[in-house]
Amino acid sequence: MRFPTLLPVLGAAALLSVPSLAFAHPGHAPSGLVSGIAHPLGGLDHLLAMLAVGLWAAQQQGSARYLVPLTFLASLLLGGGLGLAGLGLPYLETGIAGSVLGLGLLVAVAARVRLSVALVMTALFAFAHGLAHGLEGPVQSAWSYVAGFMLATAVLHTVGYALVRQLPRAASPLVRLAGLLSAAAGAWLLVSG
Repeated sequence: MRFPTLLPVLGAAALLSVPSLAFAHPGHAPSGLVSGIAHPLGGLDHLLAMLAVGLWAAQQQGSARYLVPLTFLASLLLGGGLGLAGLGLPYLETGIAGSVLGLGLLVAVAARVRLSVALVMTALFAFAHGLAHGLEGPVQSAWSYVAGFMLATAVLHTVGYALVRQLPRAASPLVRLAGLLSAAAGAWLLVSG
């Protein structure tokens, strides 16, 4: 059984969630690294999408297993930089909610699509999340803020990936159920937003 190797990953995820709990009240949000780490953990939309990227990557074969999360990170960085520069897009929140729905469905059906299609979808989803991170970020400590949200995102991808890879194959329906629940949350975000 490989469960004990999962404990360090879950421990890291728990530690990363502490800043979002500690600074969840208005007026207490720090700038820089801690704020960057807290941002992806503090919103259900970001948290679900970034975990789903890891889950979906682990369901893939070959180079897609690492190219999907790396593409997400690269596009997140690009979107974050443009967001910090002030670029905003209409319907950004709708796009983010749509990414939660889409990524959840991809996990729910364990979709394996052509690599180029997977990377384009991943890049578009990540770009929307990056823009949102950048638009809400502190300009004064932009580099440390970006480092924080990139680190938190990479950890969330790793947690999602490790969950799938560490669970026995018989638990595959639970991963798909998690994708379905994430998709339902994305649908709820779309209709409530």
